[in-house]
Amino acid sequence: MDKPKILIVEDEEVIRSQMKWALADSYDVLTAGDRESALETLHSEQPSLVLLDLGLPPHPRTAEEGLKTLEQILAEDRGAKVIVVTGNSEKESALKAIDRGAFDYFLKPPDMAEVKIVLKRALNILALERENLALKEIALRGDFSALIGDSSPMQRVFALIRKVATTDVSVLITGESGTGKELVAREIHRLSQVREGPFIAINCGAIPETLLESELFGHEKGSFTGASAKVRGKIEYADRGTLFLDEIGELPLALQVKLLRFLQERQVERVGGRELIPVEVRILAATNKELKREVEEGRFREDLYFRLGVVTVAIPPLRDRGEDIVLLAKVILRTYAAQYRKPIKDFRSDALDAITSHDWPGNVRELENRVKRAVIVSEGRLVVPADLELPPPGEDSSRTEPLRQIRGKIESEHIRRALIRRNWNISQVATELGVSRPTLHDLMKKYRIEKDK
Repeated sequence: MDKPKILIVEDEEVIRSQMKWALADSYDVLTAGDRESALETLHSEQPSLVLLDLGLPPHPRTAEEGLKTLEQILAEDRGAKVIVVTGNSEKESALKAIDRGAFDYFLKPPDMAEVKIVLKRALNILALERENLALKEIALRGDFSALIGDSSPMQRVFALIRKVATTDVSVLITGESGTGKELVAREIHRLSQVREGPFIAINCGAIPETLLESELFGHEKGSFTGASAKVRGKIEYADRGTLFLDEIGELPLALQVKLLRFLQERQVERVGGRELIPVEVRILAATNKELKREVEEGRFREDLYFRLGVVTVAIPPLRDRGEDIVLLAKVILRTYAAQYRKPIKDFRSDALDAITSHDWPGNVRELENRVKRAVIVSEGRLVVPADLELPPPGEDSSRTEPLRQIRGKIESEHIRRALIRRNWNISQVATELGVSRPTLHDLMKKYRIEKDK
C-alpha cells in the first residue's frame, strides 16, 4: 500500500531534514518552509497529517504566523490532524493551537519516538472518522455504496465522475458484474444539471427481444396483438432527465440501429406510430462485456459504440481495491447488524484475513451477500470465517477453486520475479507489468510479497 502522506512545516532546513529522515520509512514526507508553500502543498498533495512549527517567517519569534497557518489548514481540510511543535517558552501558544483544533503538540526539541506514537494514533483516529463518515453517508442514502473507498483506483473513478457529471456527454460505464455500475450512473445523475429530472433505468438483457423495442420506444394502440392502449417508452419517461441503459452489450442489432438514430436526432417514434417525438435526455450506458471485441466480431455497431462512449468510466473489480474491501465489509456489517438488531460489533481477525484473501469474483454484490448472511447466522459478537462461508486463511481450497488458486500462484510468482529482476524498483516493475504503482502495491499486499521474505 502507499505510505500515508505527512507535511512538515518548518522554517529551519536542518530540523526539516532531520524530521524527514526520521519519518521517511513510514510516511511519504512532504516539506514546506512557510505558510504559503505549506498551503500550496496541502492543496496539491492533500496530506492528512501535518507537523507544524508555530514559529514561521515573517514572524519566527512569535506564534502568530503558525496559528494563522493552522487555521487555514483546518479550513481547507477539517479532517486533517495537525501536530504543532513550539519552543519551551511558548507552551501557552501550543495550548492556543489545541484550542483552535490542533490534534496534539510537542515542545522543541521533540522526541521523535514519541512523535511517531502520536502520529500512529492520529492515523488510527483518522481511519475511524472516515469509516464513521461513510456510515453516516450510507444511512442518509439508505444503500450500500460501492462508491466508498480510499484506494487509488476508486479515487480516479471519483475524479472522472466529477468531471463528466456536469456535462451532457454520453458516458459508458464498464466493469465486472457486481462492481456497482448503476450506483456510478446514479451518482453522475445526482451531480448533473438534470438532477431534478427523472432517472430511468432499463436492463437490456433482462427483457425479451420481442418486448424490448416497446419498452424503450413505446407503442401506439393496436400496433401489435395485445397493444390495447398507447404506451410511452422508457426514453420518453426520461425526458429532461437521465436514461440508464444497463447491459447495453445485450441490445439486439436491429434495436442498435434505432437507438443510434435516436442519439443522432433526439426524436423517438413509437412502435406502430408515425409521429416523431422530441426528447431531451442524458444517456448513460453500462456493460460487463468488452464492447471493442463485440464490435470486432460484428455483434455491436461501431458507430453506436462511439456514440455511447464519448467518455468511459471503468470501475475496478473489488480484488483490485486494496483496503477498500475491509472498509466496505465493515460498513455493510454495521448497517445489517443495526437492521437485524444483532449485537455484532466487528469481524474476528481471521475473518478479516479470510476477506482480504478471497478473490471476490462477484465483487461488491458478493461481499454484501456474504456479510448479510454472516450477520443473520452469527451467534457471537464477532463474525468468524464460517459465518461468511469462507475458508480460514491458509486452508486448502484447491478442491473447490483450482483455477483461481493456480492463477494466483502464477501471478504472484510473475510479480516476484519482476521485482527481483528490477532490484525491487517499484516504478520500473509497475511499468514492465503495465499497472500503476498503487495497483502493484495492492497486489504485493494481496500475495504477501515482501522484500525481506
